[in-house]
Order: sequence, then structure tokens, then C-alpha cells
Amino acid sequence: MRKIICIANQKGGVGKTTTAINLAASLAAAEQKTLLIDCDSQGNATSGVGIDKSIISKKNLYHSLIGKFPLKDVIIGTQLPLLDVVPANQDLIGIEIEFVALENREKRLRNLLNTLDMAYDFVIIDCPPSLGFLTINALVASDSLIIPLQCEYFAMEGLGHLLNTVKLVKTRLNPSLGLAGILLTMFDTRNLLSHRVTEDVRKHLGKKVFSTIIHRSVRLSESPSHGLPIILYDVRSRGAIAYMELAQELMTNGRI
Repeated sequence: MRKIICIANQKGGVGKTTTAINLAASLAAAEQKTLLIDCDSQGNATSGVGIDKSIISKKNLYHSLIGKFPLKDVIIGTQLPLLDVVPANQDLIGIEIEFVALENREKRLRNLLNTLDMAYDFVIIDCPPSLGFLTINALVASDSLIIPLQCEYFAMEGLGHLLNTVKLVKTRLNPSLGLAGILLTMFDTRNLLSHRVTEDVRKHLGKKVFSTIIHRSVRLSESPSHGLPIILYDVRSRGAIAYMELAQELMTNGRI
């Protein structure tokens, strides 16, 4: 049975898209057939796996959400044989307004995934930096949630609000939604603050925090500009090793 995981945090710049791309790629490299869904109008997960946005202007996630194409018709393959992507672009910007009066609009993505007859082991959903329509759709469609948390001063800011939103979604719309874990990102070994934030988060959240930590990495920051997941850009880099470890932790430690 496929496992649907969304990567969400309403704060921007915490490593959501980096995590979505590289976790999906690492799962594919571990011989798990994986679908990456780009739910962000910025389309960074799309370009980050090497998809030219000009070729998806008339067929992307937006067109599936409005009912123009079934989800299977907008899926595109990537350079990794077991990794496919549902691309997105700026078309998603106005969808919240377009769907304001639509009945059961929070279940739109889940209904699309239910029609997907392709056999995927994992579906990874990259959410926008907000708790709006698209993020709620992703939470309703998912089995579990990964929250990237930046190892900096304001790391915990907004986390409580996100967890409250998850609780509401779980109560009203998706009783099976669980927390796969909180992922510490952008850790700088030279920065004392990173160590303090890590200690505080582990102290307060305990086993909810992944053992794997994503360090700051130049190679990890460079890879999206080349349209490559880090395991294709530099498989020996610290970032590639970390995301492969995260994939293994996800698969073997009962987090999903």
C-alpha cells in the first residue's frame, strides 16, 4: 500500500522543497517507486528535478485540480527511473479563490490520488509556505506529515499553530493523519545556536524528532540550479548522505 507524506511548515525558507525533492529522490534510489507532487505555485520542486516549466504550461497540477485532466495525464518522468513528478507553476496562485464556493474543496487532491491507478510505494507532497487551501488539501490527502524545522532562533515560532491545524484536520477531515516526525534542517556545526536549538527541540519533542539532521551544505544549495536532486549532483556530499539516511529512517523505524 502506498504511503502519502506531505512536507509542510507555514514558515518559508526552512527546507520544505529541498526535503521534498531529496527525500523523494532518495526513496527512488532505494528502489521505492515514488511520486513527487508539487503543490506550490512557485514550482521549485518541479524545476528542482529538472522539469522545464515551459513544457507544463498547459498540463500541470492546476489543470487536474480544476478537472481538465486526470492526475495520471500530468505526471512526468525524471532522470531517476523510479521517480515521477506532478509539476506545478504560477497557475496555482488563484485556485483558492476559484474554489471558494466549491463543496468538499479540501478533499480535491485526495480524490485525485484515489483515481491514480499507478503503483507507487511513496507519494511525497511539497506544500507552499502557508496554511491555505493547498496545504490543507495536502494534509487531508496524506497518511503522515514531516515538518522541517530550521536550526535557528525562531525555529519553534509557528510550530504550535501548525500542530493545532494538523489536530483540526485530523479531527474533522482526515482521522488517519499522523506525524512522521520533525526534521531539523540547516544545522551549522560551527554555530553554537544550532546546537542549542537542537537540544531544546529534542528536549521538548523527544521521539517526534528524526535522528537524521540536515546540515547546511553548499552542494545541497547548488543542486536545484542544475535541476538535480543532490544524489545526482554529488552523491558523496554530506547532504546526499543525510537524505539517504532520512529515507532509511523513514522506512525502517516505524514512522509511517
